[in-house]
Amino acid sequence: DPDKDSQDGYNSTLIPIDSGNNSSGGVVQDIMGHTLFLLMYALKTDNVTMVLDSCHSGGAKRGNFVVRSRSNSKKLQINPKEIEYQSQWLKRLNLSPQEFLRLRRQGVAKGVVIASAKREQLAVDASFDDFSAGAFTYLFTQYLWQQPQNQSVKRILVDVSRSTNIYSDRKGYDQIPELETNTKQPNPPLYFTPFNANYAEAVITKINGNQVELWLGGVDSESLEAFEKDAVFTVADGGGKGFVKLESRQGLVGKGTLINTTQLKPGTLLQERIRGISPNIKLNIGLDDTFDSNTLNQAKQAFQTINRVSALPLRQQEVQYIFGAMTSARYQELQKRRIPNLPPVGSFGLFLATLDEILPKSFGDSGETVTDAIKRLIPKFKSLLAARIVKQMLGNTNTSKIKVTASMNIAGSQKVISETFPVRGFKKQTDNQNTLVKPPVITENGIPKLPIGTQVAFELENQESVPLYVSILVIDAAGEMAVIFPNDWGVAEGATLLSAGEKRTIPSQNDGFKLTVGEPLGMTEALIIASTSPLRTSLKALQGIAKRGGKTRGPIAPNEDEFLDVTDKLLDDLDTATRGGLNVEGVNLPAGVRGVDTNKLAAMAIPFDVLG
Repeated sequence: DPDKDSQDGYNSTLIPIDSGNNSSGGVVQDIMGHTLFLLMYALKTDNVTMVLDSCHSGGAKRGNFVVRSRSNSKKLQINPKEIEYQSQWLKRLNLSPQEFLRLRRQGVAKGVVIASAKREQLAVDASFDDFSAGAFTYLFTQYLWQQPQNQSVKRILVDVSRSTNIYSDRKGYDQIPELETNTKQPNPPLYFTPFNANYAEAVITKINGNQVELWLGGVDSESLEAFEKDAVFTVADGGGKGFVKLESRQGLVGKGTLINTTQLKPGTLLQERIRGISPNIKLNIGLDDTFDSNTLNQAKQAFQTINRVSALPLRQQEVQYIFGAMTSARYQELQKRRIPNLPPVGSFGLFLATLDEILPKSFGDSGETVTDAIKRLIPKFKSLLAARIVKQMLGNTNTSKIKVTASMNIAGSQKVISETFPVRGFKKQTDNQNTLVKPPVITENGIPKLPIGTQVAFELENQESVPLYVSILVIDAAGEMAVIFPNDWGVAEGATLLSAGEKRTIPSQNDGFKLTVGEPLGMTEALIIASTSPLRTSLKALQGIAKRGGKTRGPIAPNEDEFLDVTDKLLDDLDTATRGGLNVEGVNLPAGVRGVDTNKLAAMAIPFDVLG
């Protein structure tokens, strides 16, 4: 950029898909940011919104992700035709070069511009189960499907920044969306258009007899695998009547069958009613593409002996983690990024999906063989698989209509750190549906940052006229789980009971223990489960764990085998409750598939970042 609008002297560009790599430099066919400014400025309305899911130039590969950008931008030159095209627009708009420069440096041309990442950050193209999409584009789209009415653009950016930050943190990179406005209204509604709609997970796009095609734009990314087959949707405005049963899914396009309903029309919105959890959910582990052929073959052979864990090449489908080696280059790069507790060079362990972060407590010694490393990690794989199953069960936290609220507070005070509730259970939606109050702690992109040693408590309130059965699980940055509630292991079924209208603080003053934030550092998530049916088998399993550990009260941390068993038992409980209410509605789940009914389950999540 000859005008040097930014300190680094570069102007961001859009790269045509057929432009090639141009690694040797020279003139390129890019569309300059200056040109985009002029095109927006020329519009006859101020009511324009531009969404850019793109990023600065960087490496084309980041672990299992693709970064759609170009390297070696220092050698690239502006096409003279681009400069001429800008000159033509300046004449049309009666703008002098000096005025053009002033307006650019003042801000965006007009309207609203939402960028998926900061100038120095990456915006990745991510694998979601069996398809790829811009990570921000998917999360932004899914968020909008959960909005029954338009909200202010600043409110939306806060919410989408939170979900983007959580997603990118789990994958091992930083991506924080940004907003710029140049409007008469200080905080306009998104796309400048008011609307009222139903919450939705899907929409009917085609109908042929009783066969329908769906687009699943409102399904949470972590729950997609639960919508392969046998999931059930209900018509959004049909009062819970009229069902569509999913028969198959490719990407976000599903095919289904109408059940107990009259002919529907394309454009009908659908809400999740039952998700179908496969008994064969696997943990997908990517294999480091810097391995030599001998190491790669040894790793493949070792993984073949592990049940429900798949070893996959990178950048072909979604992986949860990458099994790799700590090389000298990676060690130096992670040191620059101030990643704590780095393992020795030459050791094997698990990286997050970008290879830019490590999974805590997963690396061994530098002399360990690849086969021994994989054997050592088998308990960790079980723990990570259990966490993945939990996310499949509870991923779409917006879909329940049960009236229950949960908050995490500073212990011994009324200071609320974060509060959450199933928005569909409450008739009125506020502009602050996920974070109801300004938290008394430091937050970034809506996520509380809690130093080690912070004492917290949870407050639950059942606003239903029937009792609820509640559990609170916490999954830390290492993928390990603790059970915060129930915590009285001498009580039978009543240990999880929250009576109608009851409000309870966990732990209470009489519980004899405190909840204190501890290591590992990084993103931790509290998952609150509220069911209208007893959680008998999972409670029994937890009581057995407490008994073996000699505990009568307080939180417990199951080991890896126990964690997976408790997860399966919890899923059995939810499946039993689901099947018990299906007979009268004429929807049948096949044997082997475990169902989770949104009419009987509320799932809520409170993420927080643990600081050293």
